[in-house]
Amino acid sequence: MDIAERMKQIAPSMTLAIDAKAKKLQSEGVDILSFGAGEPDFNTPLPICDAAKKGIDAGHHKYTPVPGTLELRKAIGQYLNQQYKVQYEPGDIVVSGGAKHSLYNAFLALVNPGDEVLIPSPYWVSYPEQVKLAGGIPVFVECSEADEFKLTPEVLKAKITPKTKVLILNSPSNPTGAVVSRKAMEGIAELVLKHKIWVISDEIYAKLVYGEEHVCFPSINKDLMAQTILVNGMSKAYAMTGWRLGYAAGPSKVMKAIGDFQSHSTSNATAIVQDAGVAALALPETEIQKMVSIFQKRRDMMVEGLNAIPGIKCLKPAGAFYVFPNVKGLLKPGRSNSMELSEYLLEKAKVALTPGIAFGAEGYMRLSYATNEKIILEGLKRIKEAV
Repeated sequence: MDIAERMKQIAPSMTLAIDAKAKKLQSEGVDILSFGAGEPDFNTPLPICDAAKKGIDAGHHKYTPVPGTLELRKAIGQYLNQQYKVQYEPGDIVVSGGAKHSLYNAFLALVNPGDEVLIPSPYWVSYPEQVKLAGGIPVFVECSEADEFKLTPEVLKAKITPKTKVLILNSPSNPTGAVVSRKAMEGIAELVLKHKIWVISDEIYAKLVYGEEHVCFPSINKDLMAQTILVNGMSKAYAMTGWRLGYAAGPSKVMKAIGDFQSHSTSNATAIVQDAGVAALALPETEIQKMVSIFQKRRDMMVEGLNAIPGIKCLKPAGAFYVFPNVKGLLKPGRSNSMELSEYLLEKAKVALTPGIAFGAEGYMRLSYATNEKIILEGLKRIKEAV
């Protein structure tokens, strides 16, 4: 007996696979430096941890409402209003087990079999796989290195067809760190309103920007609120990757459908983690900016070091905590690719990187600088020696 056809279409996450391989080697005593996973190396801030402990002591051990506790959903609504001047009531918000979970819920709520979903490329590895699981057709919108990998209205317009149902936006971007400008966002907004296209705006890296403006997509035009699902979470800005807490906000009709679906799949996010989420949203902005300042210093170190290696060219990203260097100068035409280079560097340099092919961009590599400066400097040294 065979497995379901939908499962045969899904590729495993290359980023997590490489991270798992690196961790396996580390467990065997091999000195591996990993730049693979998008995970801050900071500990979760103490006020957040304390809130979870208090939740345990207070007996928060039971089910919560499927969309999340009223306290957390109110806190999310207040946070979004304060930060971006967008109004969401608790009934417009569903809390889930991480932003990845929220994205999957959104695709299932919006996409019918055969619908086309526009995905700017390079893209986060899970977007096309989640679209396929929902029965949709991923349509990639190429964002060029010449445009700093930023989505523009011009390239988006060329990909819109009568079958286009959803556009996924991710700014700041994983894997490139690109931040789409307000002007470009306004042009994108005009297109999606004109063609009545749903937008899933993945803003998980919203707090991690360096000298640029993060534009919350539904804040551009009040009409966008009716056709945008805003997705965010606690993992990146609050160093809470393992806590698994994300949320989606959008039109109440869609959010009710998402809540109904979640009631039959995972039910509620963990009760005490929701307590921690309330504390995270109340964390002073200065605490987050301390982490952002450190990330910016690491970014500059990483970009400078990579550009000093012959055969590598690296743009300076404006957000997230990734660099996405062009490594075509290290590849032999017709004989090697980014996956082979990744395997070579893991074997010879004991450095774990993610090949660009995982993100739909052959000839590039993704490195996370969410690690300490000593590891960055040593990793750059090893890469330079290996190539």
